[in-house]
Amino acid sequence: MKTISRQDPYAALRYSDFRFYISNTFLFSATILIQEVIVAYELYKMTHDPLALGLIGLAEVIPFIITSLLGGYIADQKNKTTIMHISLVVILFGSVILYTAFQPVIYNALSQGQHLAAIYLVFALIGFAKGFYSPASSSLKPFLVPRTIYHNSSTWSSSFSQAGAITGPAAAGFLYAYMGLTHTLLIVIANFVVCWILLGLIKTRPEFPKIVTPLMESLKEGFRFVFKTRIVLYAISLDLFSVLFGGVVAILPVFAEDILKVGPEGLGLLRAAPSIGSLLTMFAMAYFPPTRNAWRNMLIAVAGFGMFTIVFALSTNFLLSCAALFATGVFDSVSVIVRQTILQIYPPDEMRGRVAAVNGMFVSSSNELGAFESGVMAKAFGTVPSVLAGGVFTLIVVGWIYARSKDLFAVRLS
Repeated sequence: MKTISRQDPYAALRYSDFRFYISNTFLFSATILIQEVIVAYELYKMTHDPLALGLIGLAEVIPFIITSLLGGYIADQKNKTTIMHISLVVILFGSVILYTAFQPVIYNALSQGQHLAAIYLVFALIGFAKGFYSPASSSLKPFLVPRTIYHNSSTWSSSFSQAGAITGPAAAGFLYAYMGLTHTLLIVIANFVVCWILLGLIKTRPEFPKIVTPLMESLKEGFRFVFKTRIVLYAISLDLFSVLFGGVVAILPVFAEDILKVGPEGLGLLRAAPSIGSLLTMFAMAYFPPTRNAWRNMLIAVAGFGMFTIVFALSTNFLLSCAALFATGVFDSVSVIVRQTILQIYPPDEMRGRVAAVNGMFVSSSNELGAFESGVMAKAFGTVPSVLAGGVFTLIVVGWIYARSKDLFAVRLS
């Protein structure tokens, strides 16, 4: 193993396997979001119903939750890159189905209800595959770099993920506007093939003794570890509730089409704004990591996320809305890096897949559950009141966790 200074801001990037990993992270993140944005926009044009957007998240999250614990269990025993390869093939198959479903011959032959059902089934298939992909990916990352630079690897992996989250939505809006839905779906399919190739270039193959504990007891071990390790539990809880109630991504097509009236190009910029804020902040944090006063920084970050969600809810100006979303990305990036560093440092090696699966159930799935919650709340109470309430609730959660976790202010992660 090569010797790298902990103070080197590019330490993790000096490992080739890690570079292939984050390249795949970037492309996978961008491609998933391109597909999500263009399909969501098409659905809203078809239905003009925010609940139709929320049901995309629900269709994806149910199979994700059902399979993610099993995915974590398998990730702790099997070759992690093989699991990711197989999962990518399933996701690729779903993208091919979407492309086929939007071909004119098929599209015109189906009723709107049948077409919606086919789309939701594809997102359910993608959620099923992500239930295996996500814990395998999360549990592979710590083995690609030395423990002493975990915080640096968290910064770079988050940065590349956010770069994908910028590129994906921004590209989606313009691709949809100038190339059309089906041609953009062809690009999605090609990108997933490249992701599959990048994973094959990773040579690290961590192996562990076979788990002899019965399946259900083994899965419970992951939950027990999370609930007895307070900093892990509270870090997951903060991200869970902020994304579940404070997220606005799923209903951005409503803002773009009906409130701000900026069309698909504006939607792409709105979707990209938080990720631009995240990416710029994460590059800065490669030099100034937020892990020295980790818990204080995380609480401030989630509170800032909630405050600027409220600003976005009240804005009727496109530039102010973009600025508010940019600020949510700035604050979100801090909490993401702190949480990812916690999840790399605290779990034992043989339990990383199961802990990643528990985290995925509560945090990763909260994006999709948040999408469903946003759609339901927007339909029931109106788009703006639902987003405003989410921001307020996020601040309440921060205050409650602050009161219960003051002892964690002494924690140092670097």
